[in-house]
Amino acid sequence: MRETNQTILVLGDSISAAYGIQRAQGWVARLEARLDQRGRGTRVVNASAGGWTTKDGLAQLPRLLDVHRPDVVIIELGGNDGLRGTPVHSIRANLVTMVETAKLRGARVIVVGMDVSPNMGHRYREEFRDVYTEVADTSKAALVPSLFAGFDETMLQDDDIHPTAEAQSVILDNIWPVLQPMLR
Repeated sequence: MRETNQTILVLGDSISAAYGIQRAQGWVARLEARLDQRGRGTRVVNASAGGWTTKDGLAQLPRLLDVHRPDVVIIELGGNDGLRGTPVHSIRANLVTMVETAKLRGARVIVVGMDVSPNMGHRYREEFRDVYTEVADTSKAALVPSLFAGFDETMLQDDDIHPTAEAQSVILDNIWPVLQPMLR
């Protein structure tokens, strides 16, 4: 058995938890398979759950850091906050605290940008999208500008929120260029 030399913790919502598809088809499972194929000896922990908000991630993160001691933390949260109309300042505060908490434990952090539906209003949507860049800049975290870059309408399930199994490779390809330089 190959020795694990690095741990990646994915802290996300239903998108990273592979909602509506088999978990093995999700982008996190595909990441693990890609790392295995490359002989990285990297352990991937998927600590994602449907419905999680940035507040939930903030509450869970200290325990997850204690248990898994990750080298890299990927934060894919905020979509559910946006669906609920959570004030952007609260989302920002939660994300900044998560990044700082993980960094204090020695982890490198990737913040994954999200978007909300246009029906949330132009101003809210713009502020929501900008919060990820602001958090990454302020906290000196790496940024995946948009989880859904390169998507079209055929890549979403019937709910128009969750990506299809076929879209998972696009998500991984959006994350990989930011993650790869962090791997040993």
